[in-house]
Amino acid sequence: MSDEQTGVLHAVWSADEATEAALELDGSTPAKVCKRMRGVTFDGMAEPGTDLGTAWRELLQREGKYDPSGVTIRDLVLGPDD
Repeated sequence: MSDEQTGVLHAVWSADEATEAALELDGSTPAKVCKRMRGVTFDGMAEPGTDLGTAWRELLQREGKYDPSGVTIRDLVLGPDD
């Protein structure tokens, strides 16, 4: 990930609460659900009795997208704790 991309993530995830509150619905209208996404579930992603996280990890490994370095989303967004 480039420094520019990391900077964008930092800016997005460090938005202040006022900005976050301004983006939230005022509660007067119900949140709309995309009709195409209404029936989307993770059913079938993993065999019954299998951990969903393990199933995702195995899928990412099959697709060559898994990074075993242990870097978390938090580290990508906020940077590592020093």
